[in-house]
Order: sequence, then C-alpha cells, then structure tokens
Amino acid sequence: MQIRVDNLSHPAVLALLSTHLTAMAEVSPPESRHALDVSGLQKPEITFWTLWDQDQLLGCGALKALDSGHGEVKSMRTAPGHERRGVASTMLRHLIQEARSRGYRRLSLETGAMAYFEPARQLYRKFGFVDGAPFGSYREDPNSVFMTMALSP
Repeated sequence: MQIRVDNLSHPAVLALLSTHLTAMAEVSPPESRHALDVSGLQKPEITFWTLWDQDQLLGCGALKALDSGHGEVKSMRTAPGHERRGVASTMLRHLIQEARSRGYRRLSLETGAMAYFEPARQLYRKFGFVDGAPFGSYREDPNSVFMTMALSP
C-alpha cells in the first residue's frame, strides 16, 4: 500500500468522493452534513491523501489545519470492496503521524451520530480519540459526534 498526496484529479478519486458525498446525503440532514466536495478539499489549509495498491484506489483521508497546534481529520473513506482490509486504520495512522510531525498538540474530528457511523466512531476510539465538544466553526448538533485526541510530539 502506498499513501500519496493527491491533487484530486484522478477519475477513481473523483468517483470515491462522489460516492462519499452521496452516502452522506442519504444518512445526514443537510444542516448536519460537513463532508467537503472537491473544491473544499483543494483549499490551502487542507492536505488530501489517497491510499493505493498499485493502480487500485483503496481509500482517502485529509488533514485540515485549524491553527498552528490543532488539526482536523476530514474525508476519511474506504473505497467500496476494500472494507476490513486495514485501509482506514492505515490512513488514520498516517494522519495522526502527519499531525504530530506538524507540531499539532490536538487532533479533532466530526462524524455522524447515526448508527451508520458507528464503525467510524469505533475506529477513532481504538486510536485514542475521545468524545469532545464542538470545535472550530462547529456548533452543538444532535446528528454530530465531536471527537478529539491530545498529541504528544
């Protein structure tokens, strides 16, 4: 498996992001949907990575700089057919390491509160994330779960 910084131009990447946005639209009301589209992921404060097995896209993830000491996990998604192969764990491990290397003291994320998101919440907890308060521009929302972890250098 190879993790690459991605410019969001490969057709497989665009298809995966489309799948991600469609799934979010099916399970989350519009006011609680925080998934980013391609233009949102191309902002300067966001770095987007993809995970490949040779020429096959396995998944993606992004890291958003909130300030000099705080980052946010964004756009974690495993490509259909590659679930339960360690794709999400590999990407999350990479994002946490990248956050540490940037000197972040905290890494946070927002995910859904619905049953659909339970596997994601379990993964984040396995890596040391705990439930937290809204951060950045987020507000309390019964459809959102906010998670955070303190990072040591």
